[in-house]
Amino acid sequence: MVASVLKTQSFVMFLILFFITIITSFSRLTVAYGYSELFGKYISPSSLGLKREKLSHLHFYLHDVLSGKNVTAIRVVDGKSSTNRSSQFIFGDVYVIDDPLTIEPDINSKTVGKAQGTYIVASQGELSLLMVTNFAFTEGKYNGSTLSVLGRNEVLSAVREIPIVGGSGVFRFARGYAQVRTQSINQARAIVEYNVFVFHYR
Repeated sequence: MVASVLKTQSFVMFLILFFITIITSFSRLTVAYGYSELFGKYISPSSLGLKREKLSHLHFYLHDVLSGKNVTAIRVVDGKSSTNRSSQFIFGDVYVIDDPLTIEPDINSKTVGKAQGTYIVASQGELSLLMVTNFAFTEGKYNGSTLSVLGRNEVLSAVREIPIVGGSGVFRFARGYAQVRTQSINQARAIVEYNVFVFHYR
């Protein structure tokens, strides 16, 4: 009789512990799933007021002024062999820029924005730069919007491409590339033509 009672009590305790374990596990899963939903979830582009995606083409000229009046590019880190500089650009040099963007090759033509950021001389051979730059536009419907550029710029190549990796304002969710051509370059300044092709939402 006593043995039967003990077996019944043991079975009841087992059931209680089993259900407590199941309920606890379920609660943990519910909490984890809830936190996951709060941290990140899929949403519709329309919930952010985004309409259909479009492709835009922008054309402008960048003026990188290294010496003389109104300098727009300053070297903030000297690179390799900086004690014996035989060139304006040496591997490891880091420049900070605030270059004007104009609609014509003439620096005095209409300004449409600024190129603000840095470039690094990233090659020990050819003149190749790592560009980390924002195009901050100040004209027309693009006023207040930006495009972000990150990539390799082999300066002396006739044509090169640099990725557009993002943007703000009318260029939210931007992606594309800039086709770049050097118009002129010397120790004092460079004039660079940009044709930018970028997908973005309207």
